[in-house]
Amino acid sequence: MKNIVLVILLSLCVTSLIAKNYEPIEKISILGKVIDKETQQPLEYATIVVKSLDDKIVTGGITDINGLFDVQVARGTYNISVEFISFKTYTLLNQEIKKTTDLGVISLEMDAESLSEVEIIAEKSTVEIRLDKKIYNVGKDMTVKGGSASDVLDNVPSVTVDVEGNVSLRGNDNVKILINGKPSGLVGLSGTDALRQLPADAIEKVEVITSPSARYDAEGTAGILNIILRKGKAQGFNGSLTANAGNPDNFGGSVNLNYRTKKANFFNSTGYNYRNAPGNSSNSTTYFNENGTISNFRNEKTTYDRENNRFNTRFGVEYFLSDKSSLTGTVLYRKSDGEDISTNINNQLDANNILNRTYQRVEKEDEVDETIEYSFNFTQDFKTDGHKLIVDFQYGKSTENSNAYISDFDTFPTFLENNPERNSTDEESKDILIKADYVLPIGENAQFEFGFKADLNELTTDYLVEDFNAETNEFFNNTNFSNTLNFDQDVYAVYSQYGEKINKFSYLLGLRAETTDRKIDLIQTNEVFNKKYTEFFPTVNLGLEFNDSESLTLGYSKRLRRPRSWFLNPFESRTSETYIRKGNVNLDPTYTNSFDLGYLKRWDKFTLNSSVYYQHAVNNIEMVQTEDIRDIDGVPTLVIIRNPINLSSQDRYGFEFTTNYNPFKWWRLNNSFNFFKSVTDGEFNNISYDSDDVSWFTRMVSRVTLPGEIDWQTTGFYMGPSEGAQSKRDGMLMVNLAFSKDIFKENATVALNVSDLFNTRKRKSTSYSPTTESVGEFQWRQRQIMLNFTYRFNQKKKRERSQGDYDGGGEEEMFKA
Repeated sequence: MKNIVLVILLSLCVTSLIAKNYEPIEKISILGKVIDKETQQPLEYATIVVKSLDDKIVTGGITDINGLFDVQVARGTYNISVEFISFKTYTLLNQEIKKTTDLGVISLEMDAESLSEVEIIAEKSTVEIRLDKKIYNVGKDMTVKGGSASDVLDNVPSVTVDVEGNVSLRGNDNVKILINGKPSGLVGLSGTDALRQLPADAIEKVEVITSPSARYDAEGTAGILNIILRKGKAQGFNGSLTANAGNPDNFGGSVNLNYRTKKANFFNSTGYNYRNAPGNSSNSTTYFNENGTISNFRNEKTTYDRENNRFNTRFGVEYFLSDKSSLTGTVLYRKSDGEDISTNINNQLDANNILNRTYQRVEKEDEVDETIEYSFNFTQDFKTDGHKLIVDFQYGKSTENSNAYISDFDTFPTFLENNPERNSTDEESKDILIKADYVLPIGENAQFEFGFKADLNELTTDYLVEDFNAETNEFFNNTNFSNTLNFDQDVYAVYSQYGEKINKFSYLLGLRAETTDRKIDLIQTNEVFNKKYTEFFPTVNLGLEFNDSESLTLGYSKRLRRPRSWFLNPFESRTSETYIRKGNVNLDPTYTNSFDLGYLKRWDKFTLNSSVYYQHAVNNIEMVQTEDIRDIDGVPTLVIIRNPINLSSQDRYGFEFTTNYNPFKWWRLNNSFNFFKSVTDGEFNNISYDSDDVSWFTRMVSRVTLPGEIDWQTTGFYMGPSEGAQSKRDGMLMVNLAFSKDIFKENATVALNVSDLFNTRKRKSTSYSPTTESVGEFQWRQRQIMLNFTYRFNQKKKRERSQGDYDGGGEEEMFKA
């Protein structure tokens, strides 16, 4: 605890000392809107450049989705230009800016000679601060070159991705992940695996929504991560090609293409990857008698050899019905074909630590995952800016088919091959989404919004376990473990919200109602478990801008966590016979009330963005541990079983801050720090699960430009230790290195990445029960070295001119649709 306090005090002292060196400069706004002169459509990502009269760049910015811009400058006289690839530059000379100035509507004309220069690629990531979210525009961040969506998320402040690929927001793993604002087949039946298939280069931005407004699903007690995919926005044909290779074996490539005309926009993203991801785990268990003395020991070691071929493609057409309406259709196809071999070696020792028996359990699993998804979007803009109707329809089908062969061998004191086992899992999921949102501006500073959504899900899981009969030399169905589960969950939602900006104060008030109809049918046992419930979810988001560089936000939202199908399915895992995980069909949702207070302060070269938050949860879902004596190869053996239950209540609170400091033009430093504490109150089987857990994590990123314009990035991440009612986890340190160099006149980039430089990304934990103590270690993937080459054609890289940075400031608008 002393170390934690010391780290916090040092971080705050450094922040304070740096901040004192920078006095805020009073700035005013240059406002305006940029449109296409021919189509009258707003131009998103048009660049505004503000220069001094001696032609030096002072500042700049980009337009938003509605073509609007707001650039902060000090009082003075400037030359202002508006640029957009494929359009003629619009220039205003000798503009005297004494107060907030509105340049009005700026119409850009098409430049026929530059139609090939169509797409702008951001070099430096920026963040936009909104009333209910932070938007991280993904730029040239070297540690994700050749990587996946999981790698991108692991570089976003407030977000962590653990050794198994599970995504957490502020240390809470119940986060809702959306693609382009909707559930998607790109997340799939098992989201962590699917995110590893999505190439990092396909991602344009990530929205971190810790205080969601009513327009968002109520699912996800930690909040929402919305991944926005790239789609070209300017005329012409452009694209990029990427190839990568790494050790352990990791080979792949991707292509992103876009072709846009006046009436249609065609886009495609396709990627293939082969990966061998070796991993390992170990577990040492001590067993105790009723009087507390040691009865025996068991040591297990497991190695994982995972090979996977992954392919995904996404093709879409956006057709402009008129200058105010468009229809977009997208088809997604994803396939993964892999082979996993898990080798478990189990040593059993007596009370004197003398080896009695050793046996080996090998599980070879082949798995094929396939997803196809069709989505349609209709967008109608009306005369008033921001007045729009958006309608979405989506249908998706996913299948996961796996077959495993498990063999057991006694290797000590005698060699004996036990009866093998086969198991298979066939899953099929069908999802239908219907969604509509209507936004109505009221005056210049107010907005009303209304919408509804129907999310219909069907999932069938057929799990078959077969044992071998030595007498008949045949496999037979083991009905103790085999089962078929039919899971249907329909969610119907309607919401309304109203927001307004009054001088420096903004508010956004909303109410969402969701009805959940859940049906579970266990075919083998002929058991049915149905639940239907309706809940209301109020949201409040407030904002106060003290000045152009300082603001305060306050958010409240009610959220829920619905149990996923794998939490409900009662089948038992089979990798280990003595350490088993299973689901619970009787789980209820977790409900959480969340409060978030945020403070943002910007200086010329330094930015501080901080939050204090509190969450109170009821029906909290936790994993509990029970024990059972089972006959394993004729020997009565104690088996540990872990399954989820609704464990009473939990209070969770913490604070976080991110800072950005540029000491020199060639050096940028970013730091994020998150401290959180959870207090759980619950009891199960007369065993207290009360816990008081304190943990924290921090991420430091250093970006240096070396001679020869070689970029060098170092990322250090440390996750502090934590402790629960029946377990505790050690701290974990990870360091990543990356070097990159632009070649071929900045049309290509070569990058070398080393992920987990010191091979320390391992989860080490200890768990307890009345009769056992287990110490375990798990490493999902060993250190990875990657070489990446990216070539861009008909694209230009954009040097960000705004003050914003990935972990710091950037464009800020307290209330914005």
